[in-house]
Amino acid sequence: MNANLLRSAFHVAAVSGMYLATAMLVPALVDLYYRDPHWKVFAVSAFLTGGLSLLTATATRGTPPVFSKRFGFILVNVLWVVFSVAGALPIYFSSLGITLGQAIFESVSAVTTTGSTAISGLDHMPRGLLMWRSLLHWLGGIGIVALGLFVLPFLRVGGMSFLKMESSDNNSDRPFARLATFTRAFIAIYVGITIACAVAFDFAGMTRFDAINHAMGVVSTGGFSTHDASFGYFGDNWAILWIATVFMIIGSLPFSLMILFAVRRRLQTLHDPQIVVFFGYVCTFSILVAIYHHFKNGISFEAALTHAFFNFTSIFSTSGYASQDYSQWGPFVVMAAFVATFMGGCSGSTAGGIKAYRFVILFKMIHVGLKRLVYPDAVYSLRYGRVAIDPDAQKTVLIFFATFTLIWAIGAMGMGALGYDLVTSVSASATMIANVGMGLGPIIGPAGNFSTMNEPAYYLLSMLMLLGRLEVLSVLVLFLPTFWRG
Repeated sequence: MNANLLRSAFHVAAVSGMYLATAMLVPALVDLYYRDPHWKVFAVSAFLTGGLSLLTATATRGTPPVFSKRFGFILVNVLWVVFSVAGALPIYFSSLGITLGQAIFESVSAVTTTGSTAISGLDHMPRGLLMWRSLLHWLGGIGIVALGLFVLPFLRVGGMSFLKMESSDNNSDRPFARLATFTRAFIAIYVGITIACAVAFDFAGMTRFDAINHAMGVVSTGGFSTHDASFGYFGDNWAILWIATVFMIIGSLPFSLMILFAVRRRLQTLHDPQIVVFFGYVCTFSILVAIYHHFKNGISFEAALTHAFFNFTSIFSTSGYASQDYSQWGPFVVMAAFVATFMGGCSGSTAGGIKAYRFVILFKMIHVGLKRLVYPDAVYSLRYGRVAIDPDAQKTVLIFFATFTLIWAIGAMGMGALGYDLVTSVSASATMIANVGMGLGPIIGPAGNFSTMNEPAYYLLSMLMLLGRLEVLSVLVLFLPTFWRG
């Protein structure tokens, strides 16, 4: 039975690999357009990826198993590992002269939309390679939303699917009862938002190439830029910063609710508690930091507010962009950024982190627990909006918080064992598992990157990124002996 599940998982991954090989032709065409001989790297990588995928798909054909929790766990892990390895091929074979660990790290960072980079000299990099990085995390964003909406809720390790949101609706008409219908609607909105963002960037002063690449990064909350200085390259162009802020927020919202709102025009769909919480902490942190930055550093309040909203929206949405080195604004800002690293966006979005809906459930559990201390015999119903939260879901949230914290601590100790200081180790582990992209300190802070890490660190950090993106539990369950029995 387990062999059949593995065969089917590799078959799905191989079919997906053929699509990824086709996508490699896009940066090849970009290099051809700019007359850069680097297009050959993508042509060879596409041939290798497509050929191996075709052979694997042919060899693993068979009757697909019934979709079960066990098959779901295997599938999501195989898909993300295969995509990460395949995505690394053009980067490794390129003229950059980077190590295999760096290439894997860069690809994993793209696929998981973390946005950390192990490459310097982006301003002079071949255009096709820049496009590939952007395209890889844009496609990763599509997969992440699908993961959060369909797979994780089924596996009960995370995600608040739109079907559960709709379960409290007395109207039995389900416009997206079929997966194919929902998928088409989601892709249309995802592509439409990306185009709108690119057009807005173009009008605000970006070049067409920069606008397209940054639009893919902003909407997918991926964080890759075409410049080493990230959004700092565009100076004090506040229009660009506010456009990016708005679209990073959009990318952090539940796509399921956006679809329901767009199609059904139902305002009540925007009353999801996690949206209120997400907007609450984005505005609270940004305004407090702006006030602090204004009075401590003598910056005009308008400038402080613009940069505070951009940088903290980038952190909360786990995009990983920076307009300035906010670690120089003061210790309060550094601590606020560190706390914000863990929080994340909404479920069913491209954002990572712990996610707002888990904080909603956790605080409700704490509230009910405190009331039970006063009235131990009373019966309390714990609800998420209008949906009752069953005890199993509550336990899953607690298990996730505990496991997330444990993996963060193990990752930090691992970085320390590899020779890195306290700030770098702790923040690197946190930013990887939360898929944020930026750490703290002079090495991996807003003004730095991961290009100086040693080879073992790249593999450790890549594993942390995958753990964080796959909601931790869906990876760790594979290490249970009981999972493979039967």
